[in-house]
Amino acid sequence: MKVDAEVVARKWARRVFDLRFHRSHRLQATAIHRTLEGYLGKTRRADIERADAYAHDVLGHLRYAPWLYVYSAVAGRFKEGWIPDNYYGYVVVPKLKGGYGIASSLKSLQRAIFDSDAFPDLAYFANGLFLAPDATVVSPEALARRLFSQNDSVVFKVDNSLQGRGIFFFDRATFDLEKIRTLGNGVFQENIVQHEVLARFAPRSVATLRMTTAVDDSGVVSIRACYLRLGRDADTHVQSSSHVRIPVDCATGELAESGYLTDWTVVREHPDSKIPFAGVKIPAFDDCLTSVLAHHRKVPYARCVGWDVAVADDGRVQLMEWNAEHNDIKFSEATQGPCFADLRWDLLVPRRHAAPQVAASAPAPVPVPQGEAGTGLTKSL
Repeated sequence: MKVDAEVVARKWARRVFDLRFHRSHRLQATAIHRTLEGYLGKTRRADIERADAYAHDVLGHLRYAPWLYVYSAVAGRFKEGWIPDNYYGYVVVPKLKGGYGIASSLKSLQRAIFDSDAFPDLAYFANGLFLAPDATVVSPEALARRLFSQNDSVVFKVDNSLQGRGIFFFDRATFDLEKIRTLGNGVFQENIVQHEVLARFAPRSVATLRMTTAVDDSGVVSIRACYLRLGRDADTHVQSSSHVRIPVDCATGELAESGYLTDWTVVREHPDSKIPFAGVKIPAFDDCLTSVLAHHRKVPYARCVGWDVAVADDGRVQLMEWNAEHNDIKFSEATQGPCFADLRWDLLVPRRHAAPQVAASAPAPVPVPQGEAGTGLTKSL
């Protein structure tokens, strides 16, 4: 029988990708879980066993267990309905987004897709052309006038900029067309002056809300989770490598008492400004919620979207970007979840009924007092 070398090569390439993908998640989750156990105590053996059984029997493989350990450690107990981050990326994203999520990485399409002024876009650079938000071509000579006629500085974000990377700031003196061409395709946006309530935490970087919305099988869009991302003193913008994250109540817009550093240690105040989180309500939160729900209704084919939202000093809601590929869910699942249990994403893979195996990476836990974590809310438009 003739062997198709190309088919074999593709299968092996896919297998290598799969192994690396899940290994990366296992290492990340294991490191976080170790940190959590360092100050919370060992996760209960019963919760580890339930996580193993749920990963194997419901989600289809023990490789999904490590993130469930993390969620259980944060919540103080295991909860059915959680979605591990690698299950989300490996199963949910391909099945419920397909290729449509890729559109969110092409920033020049934001206005074309949404026809919305909520994005603070001033111009785009795409495939050698400078473009206005209405897609008309702008000459290189006229670009600076457009950008700085009402702005002292602007932000340039390259396509596929992730985790705060690929973001550059320019003023009239430092603006360089050749550098822009070198950086590649992207969007020019206003440099937002943020609301004073949020500026108190970290005045140098604009705080962003990560609001996660989802579309159910009947087409209803709802809010599933929300948290605030704050930069540190040295940051010009919020970055995943240094940010502080605080859960936000989806019903009231109030910050939780505790936030988390990048290594998942708990803090009750911003580590630099020392401003406490408790009692703070996000300004214009209802407007933020209305905006993301309305915008997601325009792109229902991407079934789950993470929106990065800023609130300007005058209360205007600004959509900094939308993330419709593998948007972050692990922080929300751990601190507010299960956020998606009613959507039954666990049914996207065939159920397995064999007895669960013992994960080699599972720790040997001892009992600790149980705690409670918030429940994900659903609010629809």
